[in-house]
Amino acid sequence: MRSWRQAALALLAMLIAGAAQAQGAYPDHKIRLIVPFAAGGPTDVIARLVADRLSSALGQQVYVEDLPGAGGNLGVEAAKRAAPDGYTILAVSTGFIINPSMYTKIGYDPVKDFAPISLVAASPNVVVVHPSLPANNLKELIDLIKANPGKYSYAQPSTGSTPHLAAELMKQIYGLDLTMVPFNGAAPAINSTLGNHTPIAFTALPPAIGAIQQGALRGAAILAKQRIATLPNLSTNGEQGVPGLDSDTLTGIVAPAGTPSAVIDKWHAAIAQMVADPAMKQKLDTLGFVGVGSAPAEFAARIKSEAARWDKVIKAAGIRMD
Repeated sequence: MRSWRQAALALLAMLIAGAAQAQGAYPDHKIRLIVPFAAGGPTDVIARLVADRLSSALGQQVYVEDLPGAGGNLGVEAAKRAAPDGYTILAVSTGFIINPSMYTKIGYDPVKDFAPISLVAASPNVVVVHPSLPANNLKELIDLIKANPGKYSYAQPSTGSTPHLAAELMKQIYGLDLTMVPFNGAAPAINSTLGNHTPIAFTALPPAIGAIQQGALRGAAILAKQRIATLPNLSTNGEQGVPGLDSDTLTGIVAPAGTPSAVIDKWHAAIAQMVADPAMKQKLDTLGFVGVGSAPAEFAARIKSEAARWDKVIKAAGIRMD
């Protein structure tokens, strides 16, 4: 009886040791970081910074795989189908949160199908205008549009993006008759406004920084609670007495639901250390992002609050995608 008990205890110790060793071995091969958009966009840029830094932190290569299509849904659904073993991770933007409210058919639930790891960075949206437009700031722009219903149009980078929804929210709050012109990306939206084809543009900050700094476009407002270091003279919508329009383009990291908590914690710790690095902070500032590095629970709460906020705007605007 004693020998049986000793053998059982020895076996249990071996199993515990084996499990601990297996857990400690993560990762033991390459990790795929899916980006559900084309290369060069804001999500891809942040994902590549994460991949580079976490390759060093985790001791295994983290490689980026761009899987664009259907507003990001194709890449998200590919990540959902992956094994929850920590070897497929997903970089997401705000579209990941918004798309379930906008698409008639969608193959994922951002809350049930994924485990949040961290909100890596956020970039405030910005309103820019062609220099010929007689509006020096957002308050003057709203007054101009009100005085000329149906005359002006605005460019937005992607239907259902937060720049698009921020514009629709502004129309709803202030009762504006403003025509929306969609584009397939921020670069063509900015180019349209540079050419004065659409005299107004709503975009994330990064693609607009250069044009604002060079004076090719006039910044009307940063849609944020605080000014941005790279554009210290550009006032916020709140400072101009135009509340309620604060909005960000978010970039975060999630994993398929069921991914071990030890993997989630390891990724979060590495990301938090990354965004705390002064050199990385400076790089993010230059790109027009603010580092966040939030904990998984905080990111989960942000996903739910953003979904609720933009769902109301989408329904009021009647935005639907097939």
